[in-house]
Amino acid sequence: MSKQMKDIIIVGFALFSMFFGAGNLLFPPYLGLVSGQSWLVSIFAFVLADAGIALLVIIASAKCSGSLDDILSRSGKTLARIISIAALSCLALLVIPRTAATTYEMGITPIIGEYGSIARIIASVVFFALTLVLTIKGSRVIDIIGKFLTPALLLILFLLIMKGVISPIAEANPGQLIEDNLFAVGFTQGYQTMDALGAASMATIMLLSLAHKGYTDEKEKIGMTIKSGIVACVFLGLVYGGLAFLGSTVSTMFGTDVPQASLLVEITNLLFGYTGKVILGVIVALACLTTSIGLTSAISNYFAGITKLTYEQYVIGICVASTVIANLGVDFIINFSVPILQLVYPVLLVLVLMTLAGAYIKNDNAFKGAAYATLTTSALNVVYSMTGNFEFINNLPLTNLGFNWVCPAIVFGLIGVFIKSSNKSKANV
Repeated sequence: MSKQMKDIIIVGFALFSMFFGAGNLLFPPYLGLVSGQSWLVSIFAFVLADAGIALLVIIASAKCSGSLDDILSRSGKTLARIISIAALSCLALLVIPRTAATTYEMGITPIIGEYGSIARIIASVVFFALTLVLTIKGSRVIDIIGKFLTPALLLILFLLIMKGVISPIAEANPGQLIEDNLFAVGFTQGYQTMDALGAASMATIMLLSLAHKGYTDEKEKIGMTIKSGIVACVFLGLVYGGLAFLGSTVSTMFGTDVPQASLLVEITNLLFGYTGKVILGVIVALACLTTSIGLTSAISNYFAGITKLTYEQYVIGICVASTVIANLGVDFIINFSVPILQLVYPVLLVLVLMTLAGAYIKNDNAFKGAAYATLTTSALNVVYSMTGNFEFINNLPLTNLGFNWVCPAIVFGLIGVFIKSSNKSKANV
């Protein structure tokens, strides 16, 4: 194997592990459960919303030298900065704490039992102490994850999934357990992993790591970053499919009210008995720790670049804040994050797609029109889901698939094309 291919695999493995964290373990089995024999529909949508969008962000950010601000810049500097800060703040205050909360609820409690809030506090302190130690030297993050932690994680996941495929727990339910459109549910659950929000900053880490390995040619680094992203997303898709299948095999045994953090515990217990709890504990700990390390490094790099504080100060601050928030529990963090993601994700997706086609869109007002239309529609969706007001939003096309922001984005993007722009197009990706 050539050195370049080896480095692509190492970086791709590291990226897989940085993406594959708490939400990636929680959502696919539950989608399989509620979908029954139709689990392929929901998990396909999940993969599109998670790995698919993340890959697009990686490609766009690699071509923009890894900067999320640059990806979003044609919508206006102010909006670009606001979206960037909002996206990375979501990761810092929701996803990173969720990794420790999930490790405790899925990895530790099933093995040792529930010992109350003191045990949760101790577990979160230890978890983020490890994150701090392994993250403080930013240039070593990729090698630590890609060479050591990811292979162990993939091996144990492979054993769990293969056991469930060879000896299924039961037959999948012939009907789905929910009335909602499975594709829309899967796509929305894909939002909640929040992988696309961190993809640009992770691309920055990948570019820095490749430079540290001696790659100096920009085109070579961009190509290797994209190839590493493909490696990561292929493995994500395979693992998601396996976990969704496991969930479908218990769709006649559990109802939709089963806690998501408990479902995979029950599945591994049915497959391996008590040993399964230990296996799951190792999977959860590795998956969540690698995600915590990757995100902490990525977010600290970004904020250190736009403020006067250092990378190390941000790493310490994120670890301390995450230790506190993690003790609120997985369910609280997930429920709190849903409306924020419904607001941020669609506009990020629209701008990423337009950036990839940026050479063919000459007028920046097209970006601004699409961005503000998407943001407005998403805000109305959030208000409707919380209060029931603005019910007319459900009359927009593609609402049943969760894409009612698409037509407003297209319409106002086209309107923007015909509004004269004072700025020359800067994008050529």
